[in-house]
Amino acid sequence: MPVLEEDSKTIMKGNFMNPVRNSKTSNNMLNTVNNPITAERSTTRNISNGMNRRLFLKAAGLGAASLAMPASLLAAAEKSSDRILKQADARIEKHRKTDAVLRLLGPNGKPLEASLTVNIAQTRHKFLFGCNIFKLSRCRTPEDNAAYAKRFAALLNFATLPFYWWNYERQRGKTNDARTEEIVRWCKAHNVTTKGHPLAWNWGEQKWLPDEPEAAMQLQFNRIERCVRRFKNDIDIWDVVNEATHYDRPHAKENVPKLTEAIRRMGVGAYVRKAFKAARKANPDATLLINDYRTDPAYADKVISKLVDDNGKPLYDVIGIQSHMHGGCWPVERTWQVCQSFAKFGKPLHFTETTVVSGPKTKQGWNTTPEGEKRQAEQVAEFYTVLFSHPAVEAITWWDFTDQGAWQRAPAGFLRTDMTPKPAYDQLQRLIKGKWWTRTRTTLTRGGKARFRGFCGQYKVTARIAGRQLTGTFSFDKGVKKTKDVQLT
Repeated sequence: MPVLEEDSKTIMKGNFMNPVRNSKTSNNMLNTVNNPITAERSTTRNISNGMNRRLFLKAAGLGAASLAMPASLLAAAEKSSDRILKQADARIEKHRKTDAVLRLLGPNGKPLEASLTVNIAQTRHKFLFGCNIFKLSRCRTPEDNAAYAKRFAALLNFATLPFYWWNYERQRGKTNDARTEEIVRWCKAHNVTTKGHPLAWNWGEQKWLPDEPEAAMQLQFNRIERCVRRFKNDIDIWDVVNEATHYDRPHAKENVPKLTEAIRRMGVGAYVRKAFKAARKANPDATLLINDYRTDPAYADKVISKLVDDNGKPLYDVIGIQSHMHGGCWPVERTWQVCQSFAKFGKPLHFTETTVVSGPKTKQGWNTTPEGEKRQAEQVAEFYTVLFSHPAVEAITWWDFTDQGAWQRAPAGFLRTDMTPKPAYDQLQRLIKGKWWTRTRTTLTRGGKARFRGFCGQYKVTARIAGRQLTGTFSFDKGVKKTKDVQLT
């Protein structure tokens, strides 16, 4: 998972994020990939042999795979993609919407009269459409800060807050709680659900950690418990462990030796189990995620399948899937296959870190372009449509909201560096607050009954009686069969 801009700069100064220059690896990627599954397995072998995370993510974009794919397989993949997209609206109708019956009551608690016309308007999705919110109040100018906040609140209902330990507690005992509280206050004021990310990740470590790996790891577990307990009821969704599948990659061994060695001694299974137990102890009602950039079988085999208690019951609530696509957007079929593969565990899926860039990387830099923005908007709409139509997916988090300070300095934002919206922002606005949004007007029947079909989420209902505007609020979800009473005042 990407780190904060300031952490990225620190790491890059140490040359820790430079790609491994390996022509043999690159040639293998180009020559052996014939389909999305083979592509990922080939990439898995390469990463085990030294390919770093950035190259893995680039290869997983399958740009090279598409070039190397035989015509017959490419045609079959395109046919499958067309079918998935063609059926998306029907799946969305089935999985994201439901029928509702309301009984509307007046201020006196009695049903409103039949034949009264009422307006029903959605105010929030149940589905979590989100982004990291690292730049809130940290943009270049006050005007940029205002634009960032305004456009975030207008589009999204979910925010990921930074909890990178090496940055959050640079000096022992001196945490960044005040900054977290600041963001939490803003999110509450704008009806935005919060998530903390990540509680444990061996991508960096502070100099003050003890030299003994076991002692350093115990502080890590203590830290997990402290954060979850400290922000209970403010942050109740957590990425508990990040990127455990390939915990022993070269960067981790060289630059995070204490925590990495502690994981090696414990074993990945014991490490993730103890981390989740610490989080659960601090908040039994929290939603806990395991998160990884690996979408190949190793994630399932080495981490997810091991993250269970003595009775085989999962210790996690949600499976987190990263989808950084700096090297090219995933084909529709691959996106669907990833969902299908991890849905087999019977837990909700969150796409925790999604990136599609809006311009090519050149010697002059990595900048947004009109052509790139057009392509980004098309790919974002396609990717979100596929995920929103899959019944196992419950959240999508974009990475980053603006090009200012974006990870890898890529044009990954929904907003440009000047905070103007890219076409991708506008396209998502049309989907999230347009096509996938319910506004309806209906006439009450006997007993103050109102019936409608809408997207699951929160709503406002309004009616005008004797010149007075009355308002009520309600929420509903799939599977709610009984009539819901809503009082208007």
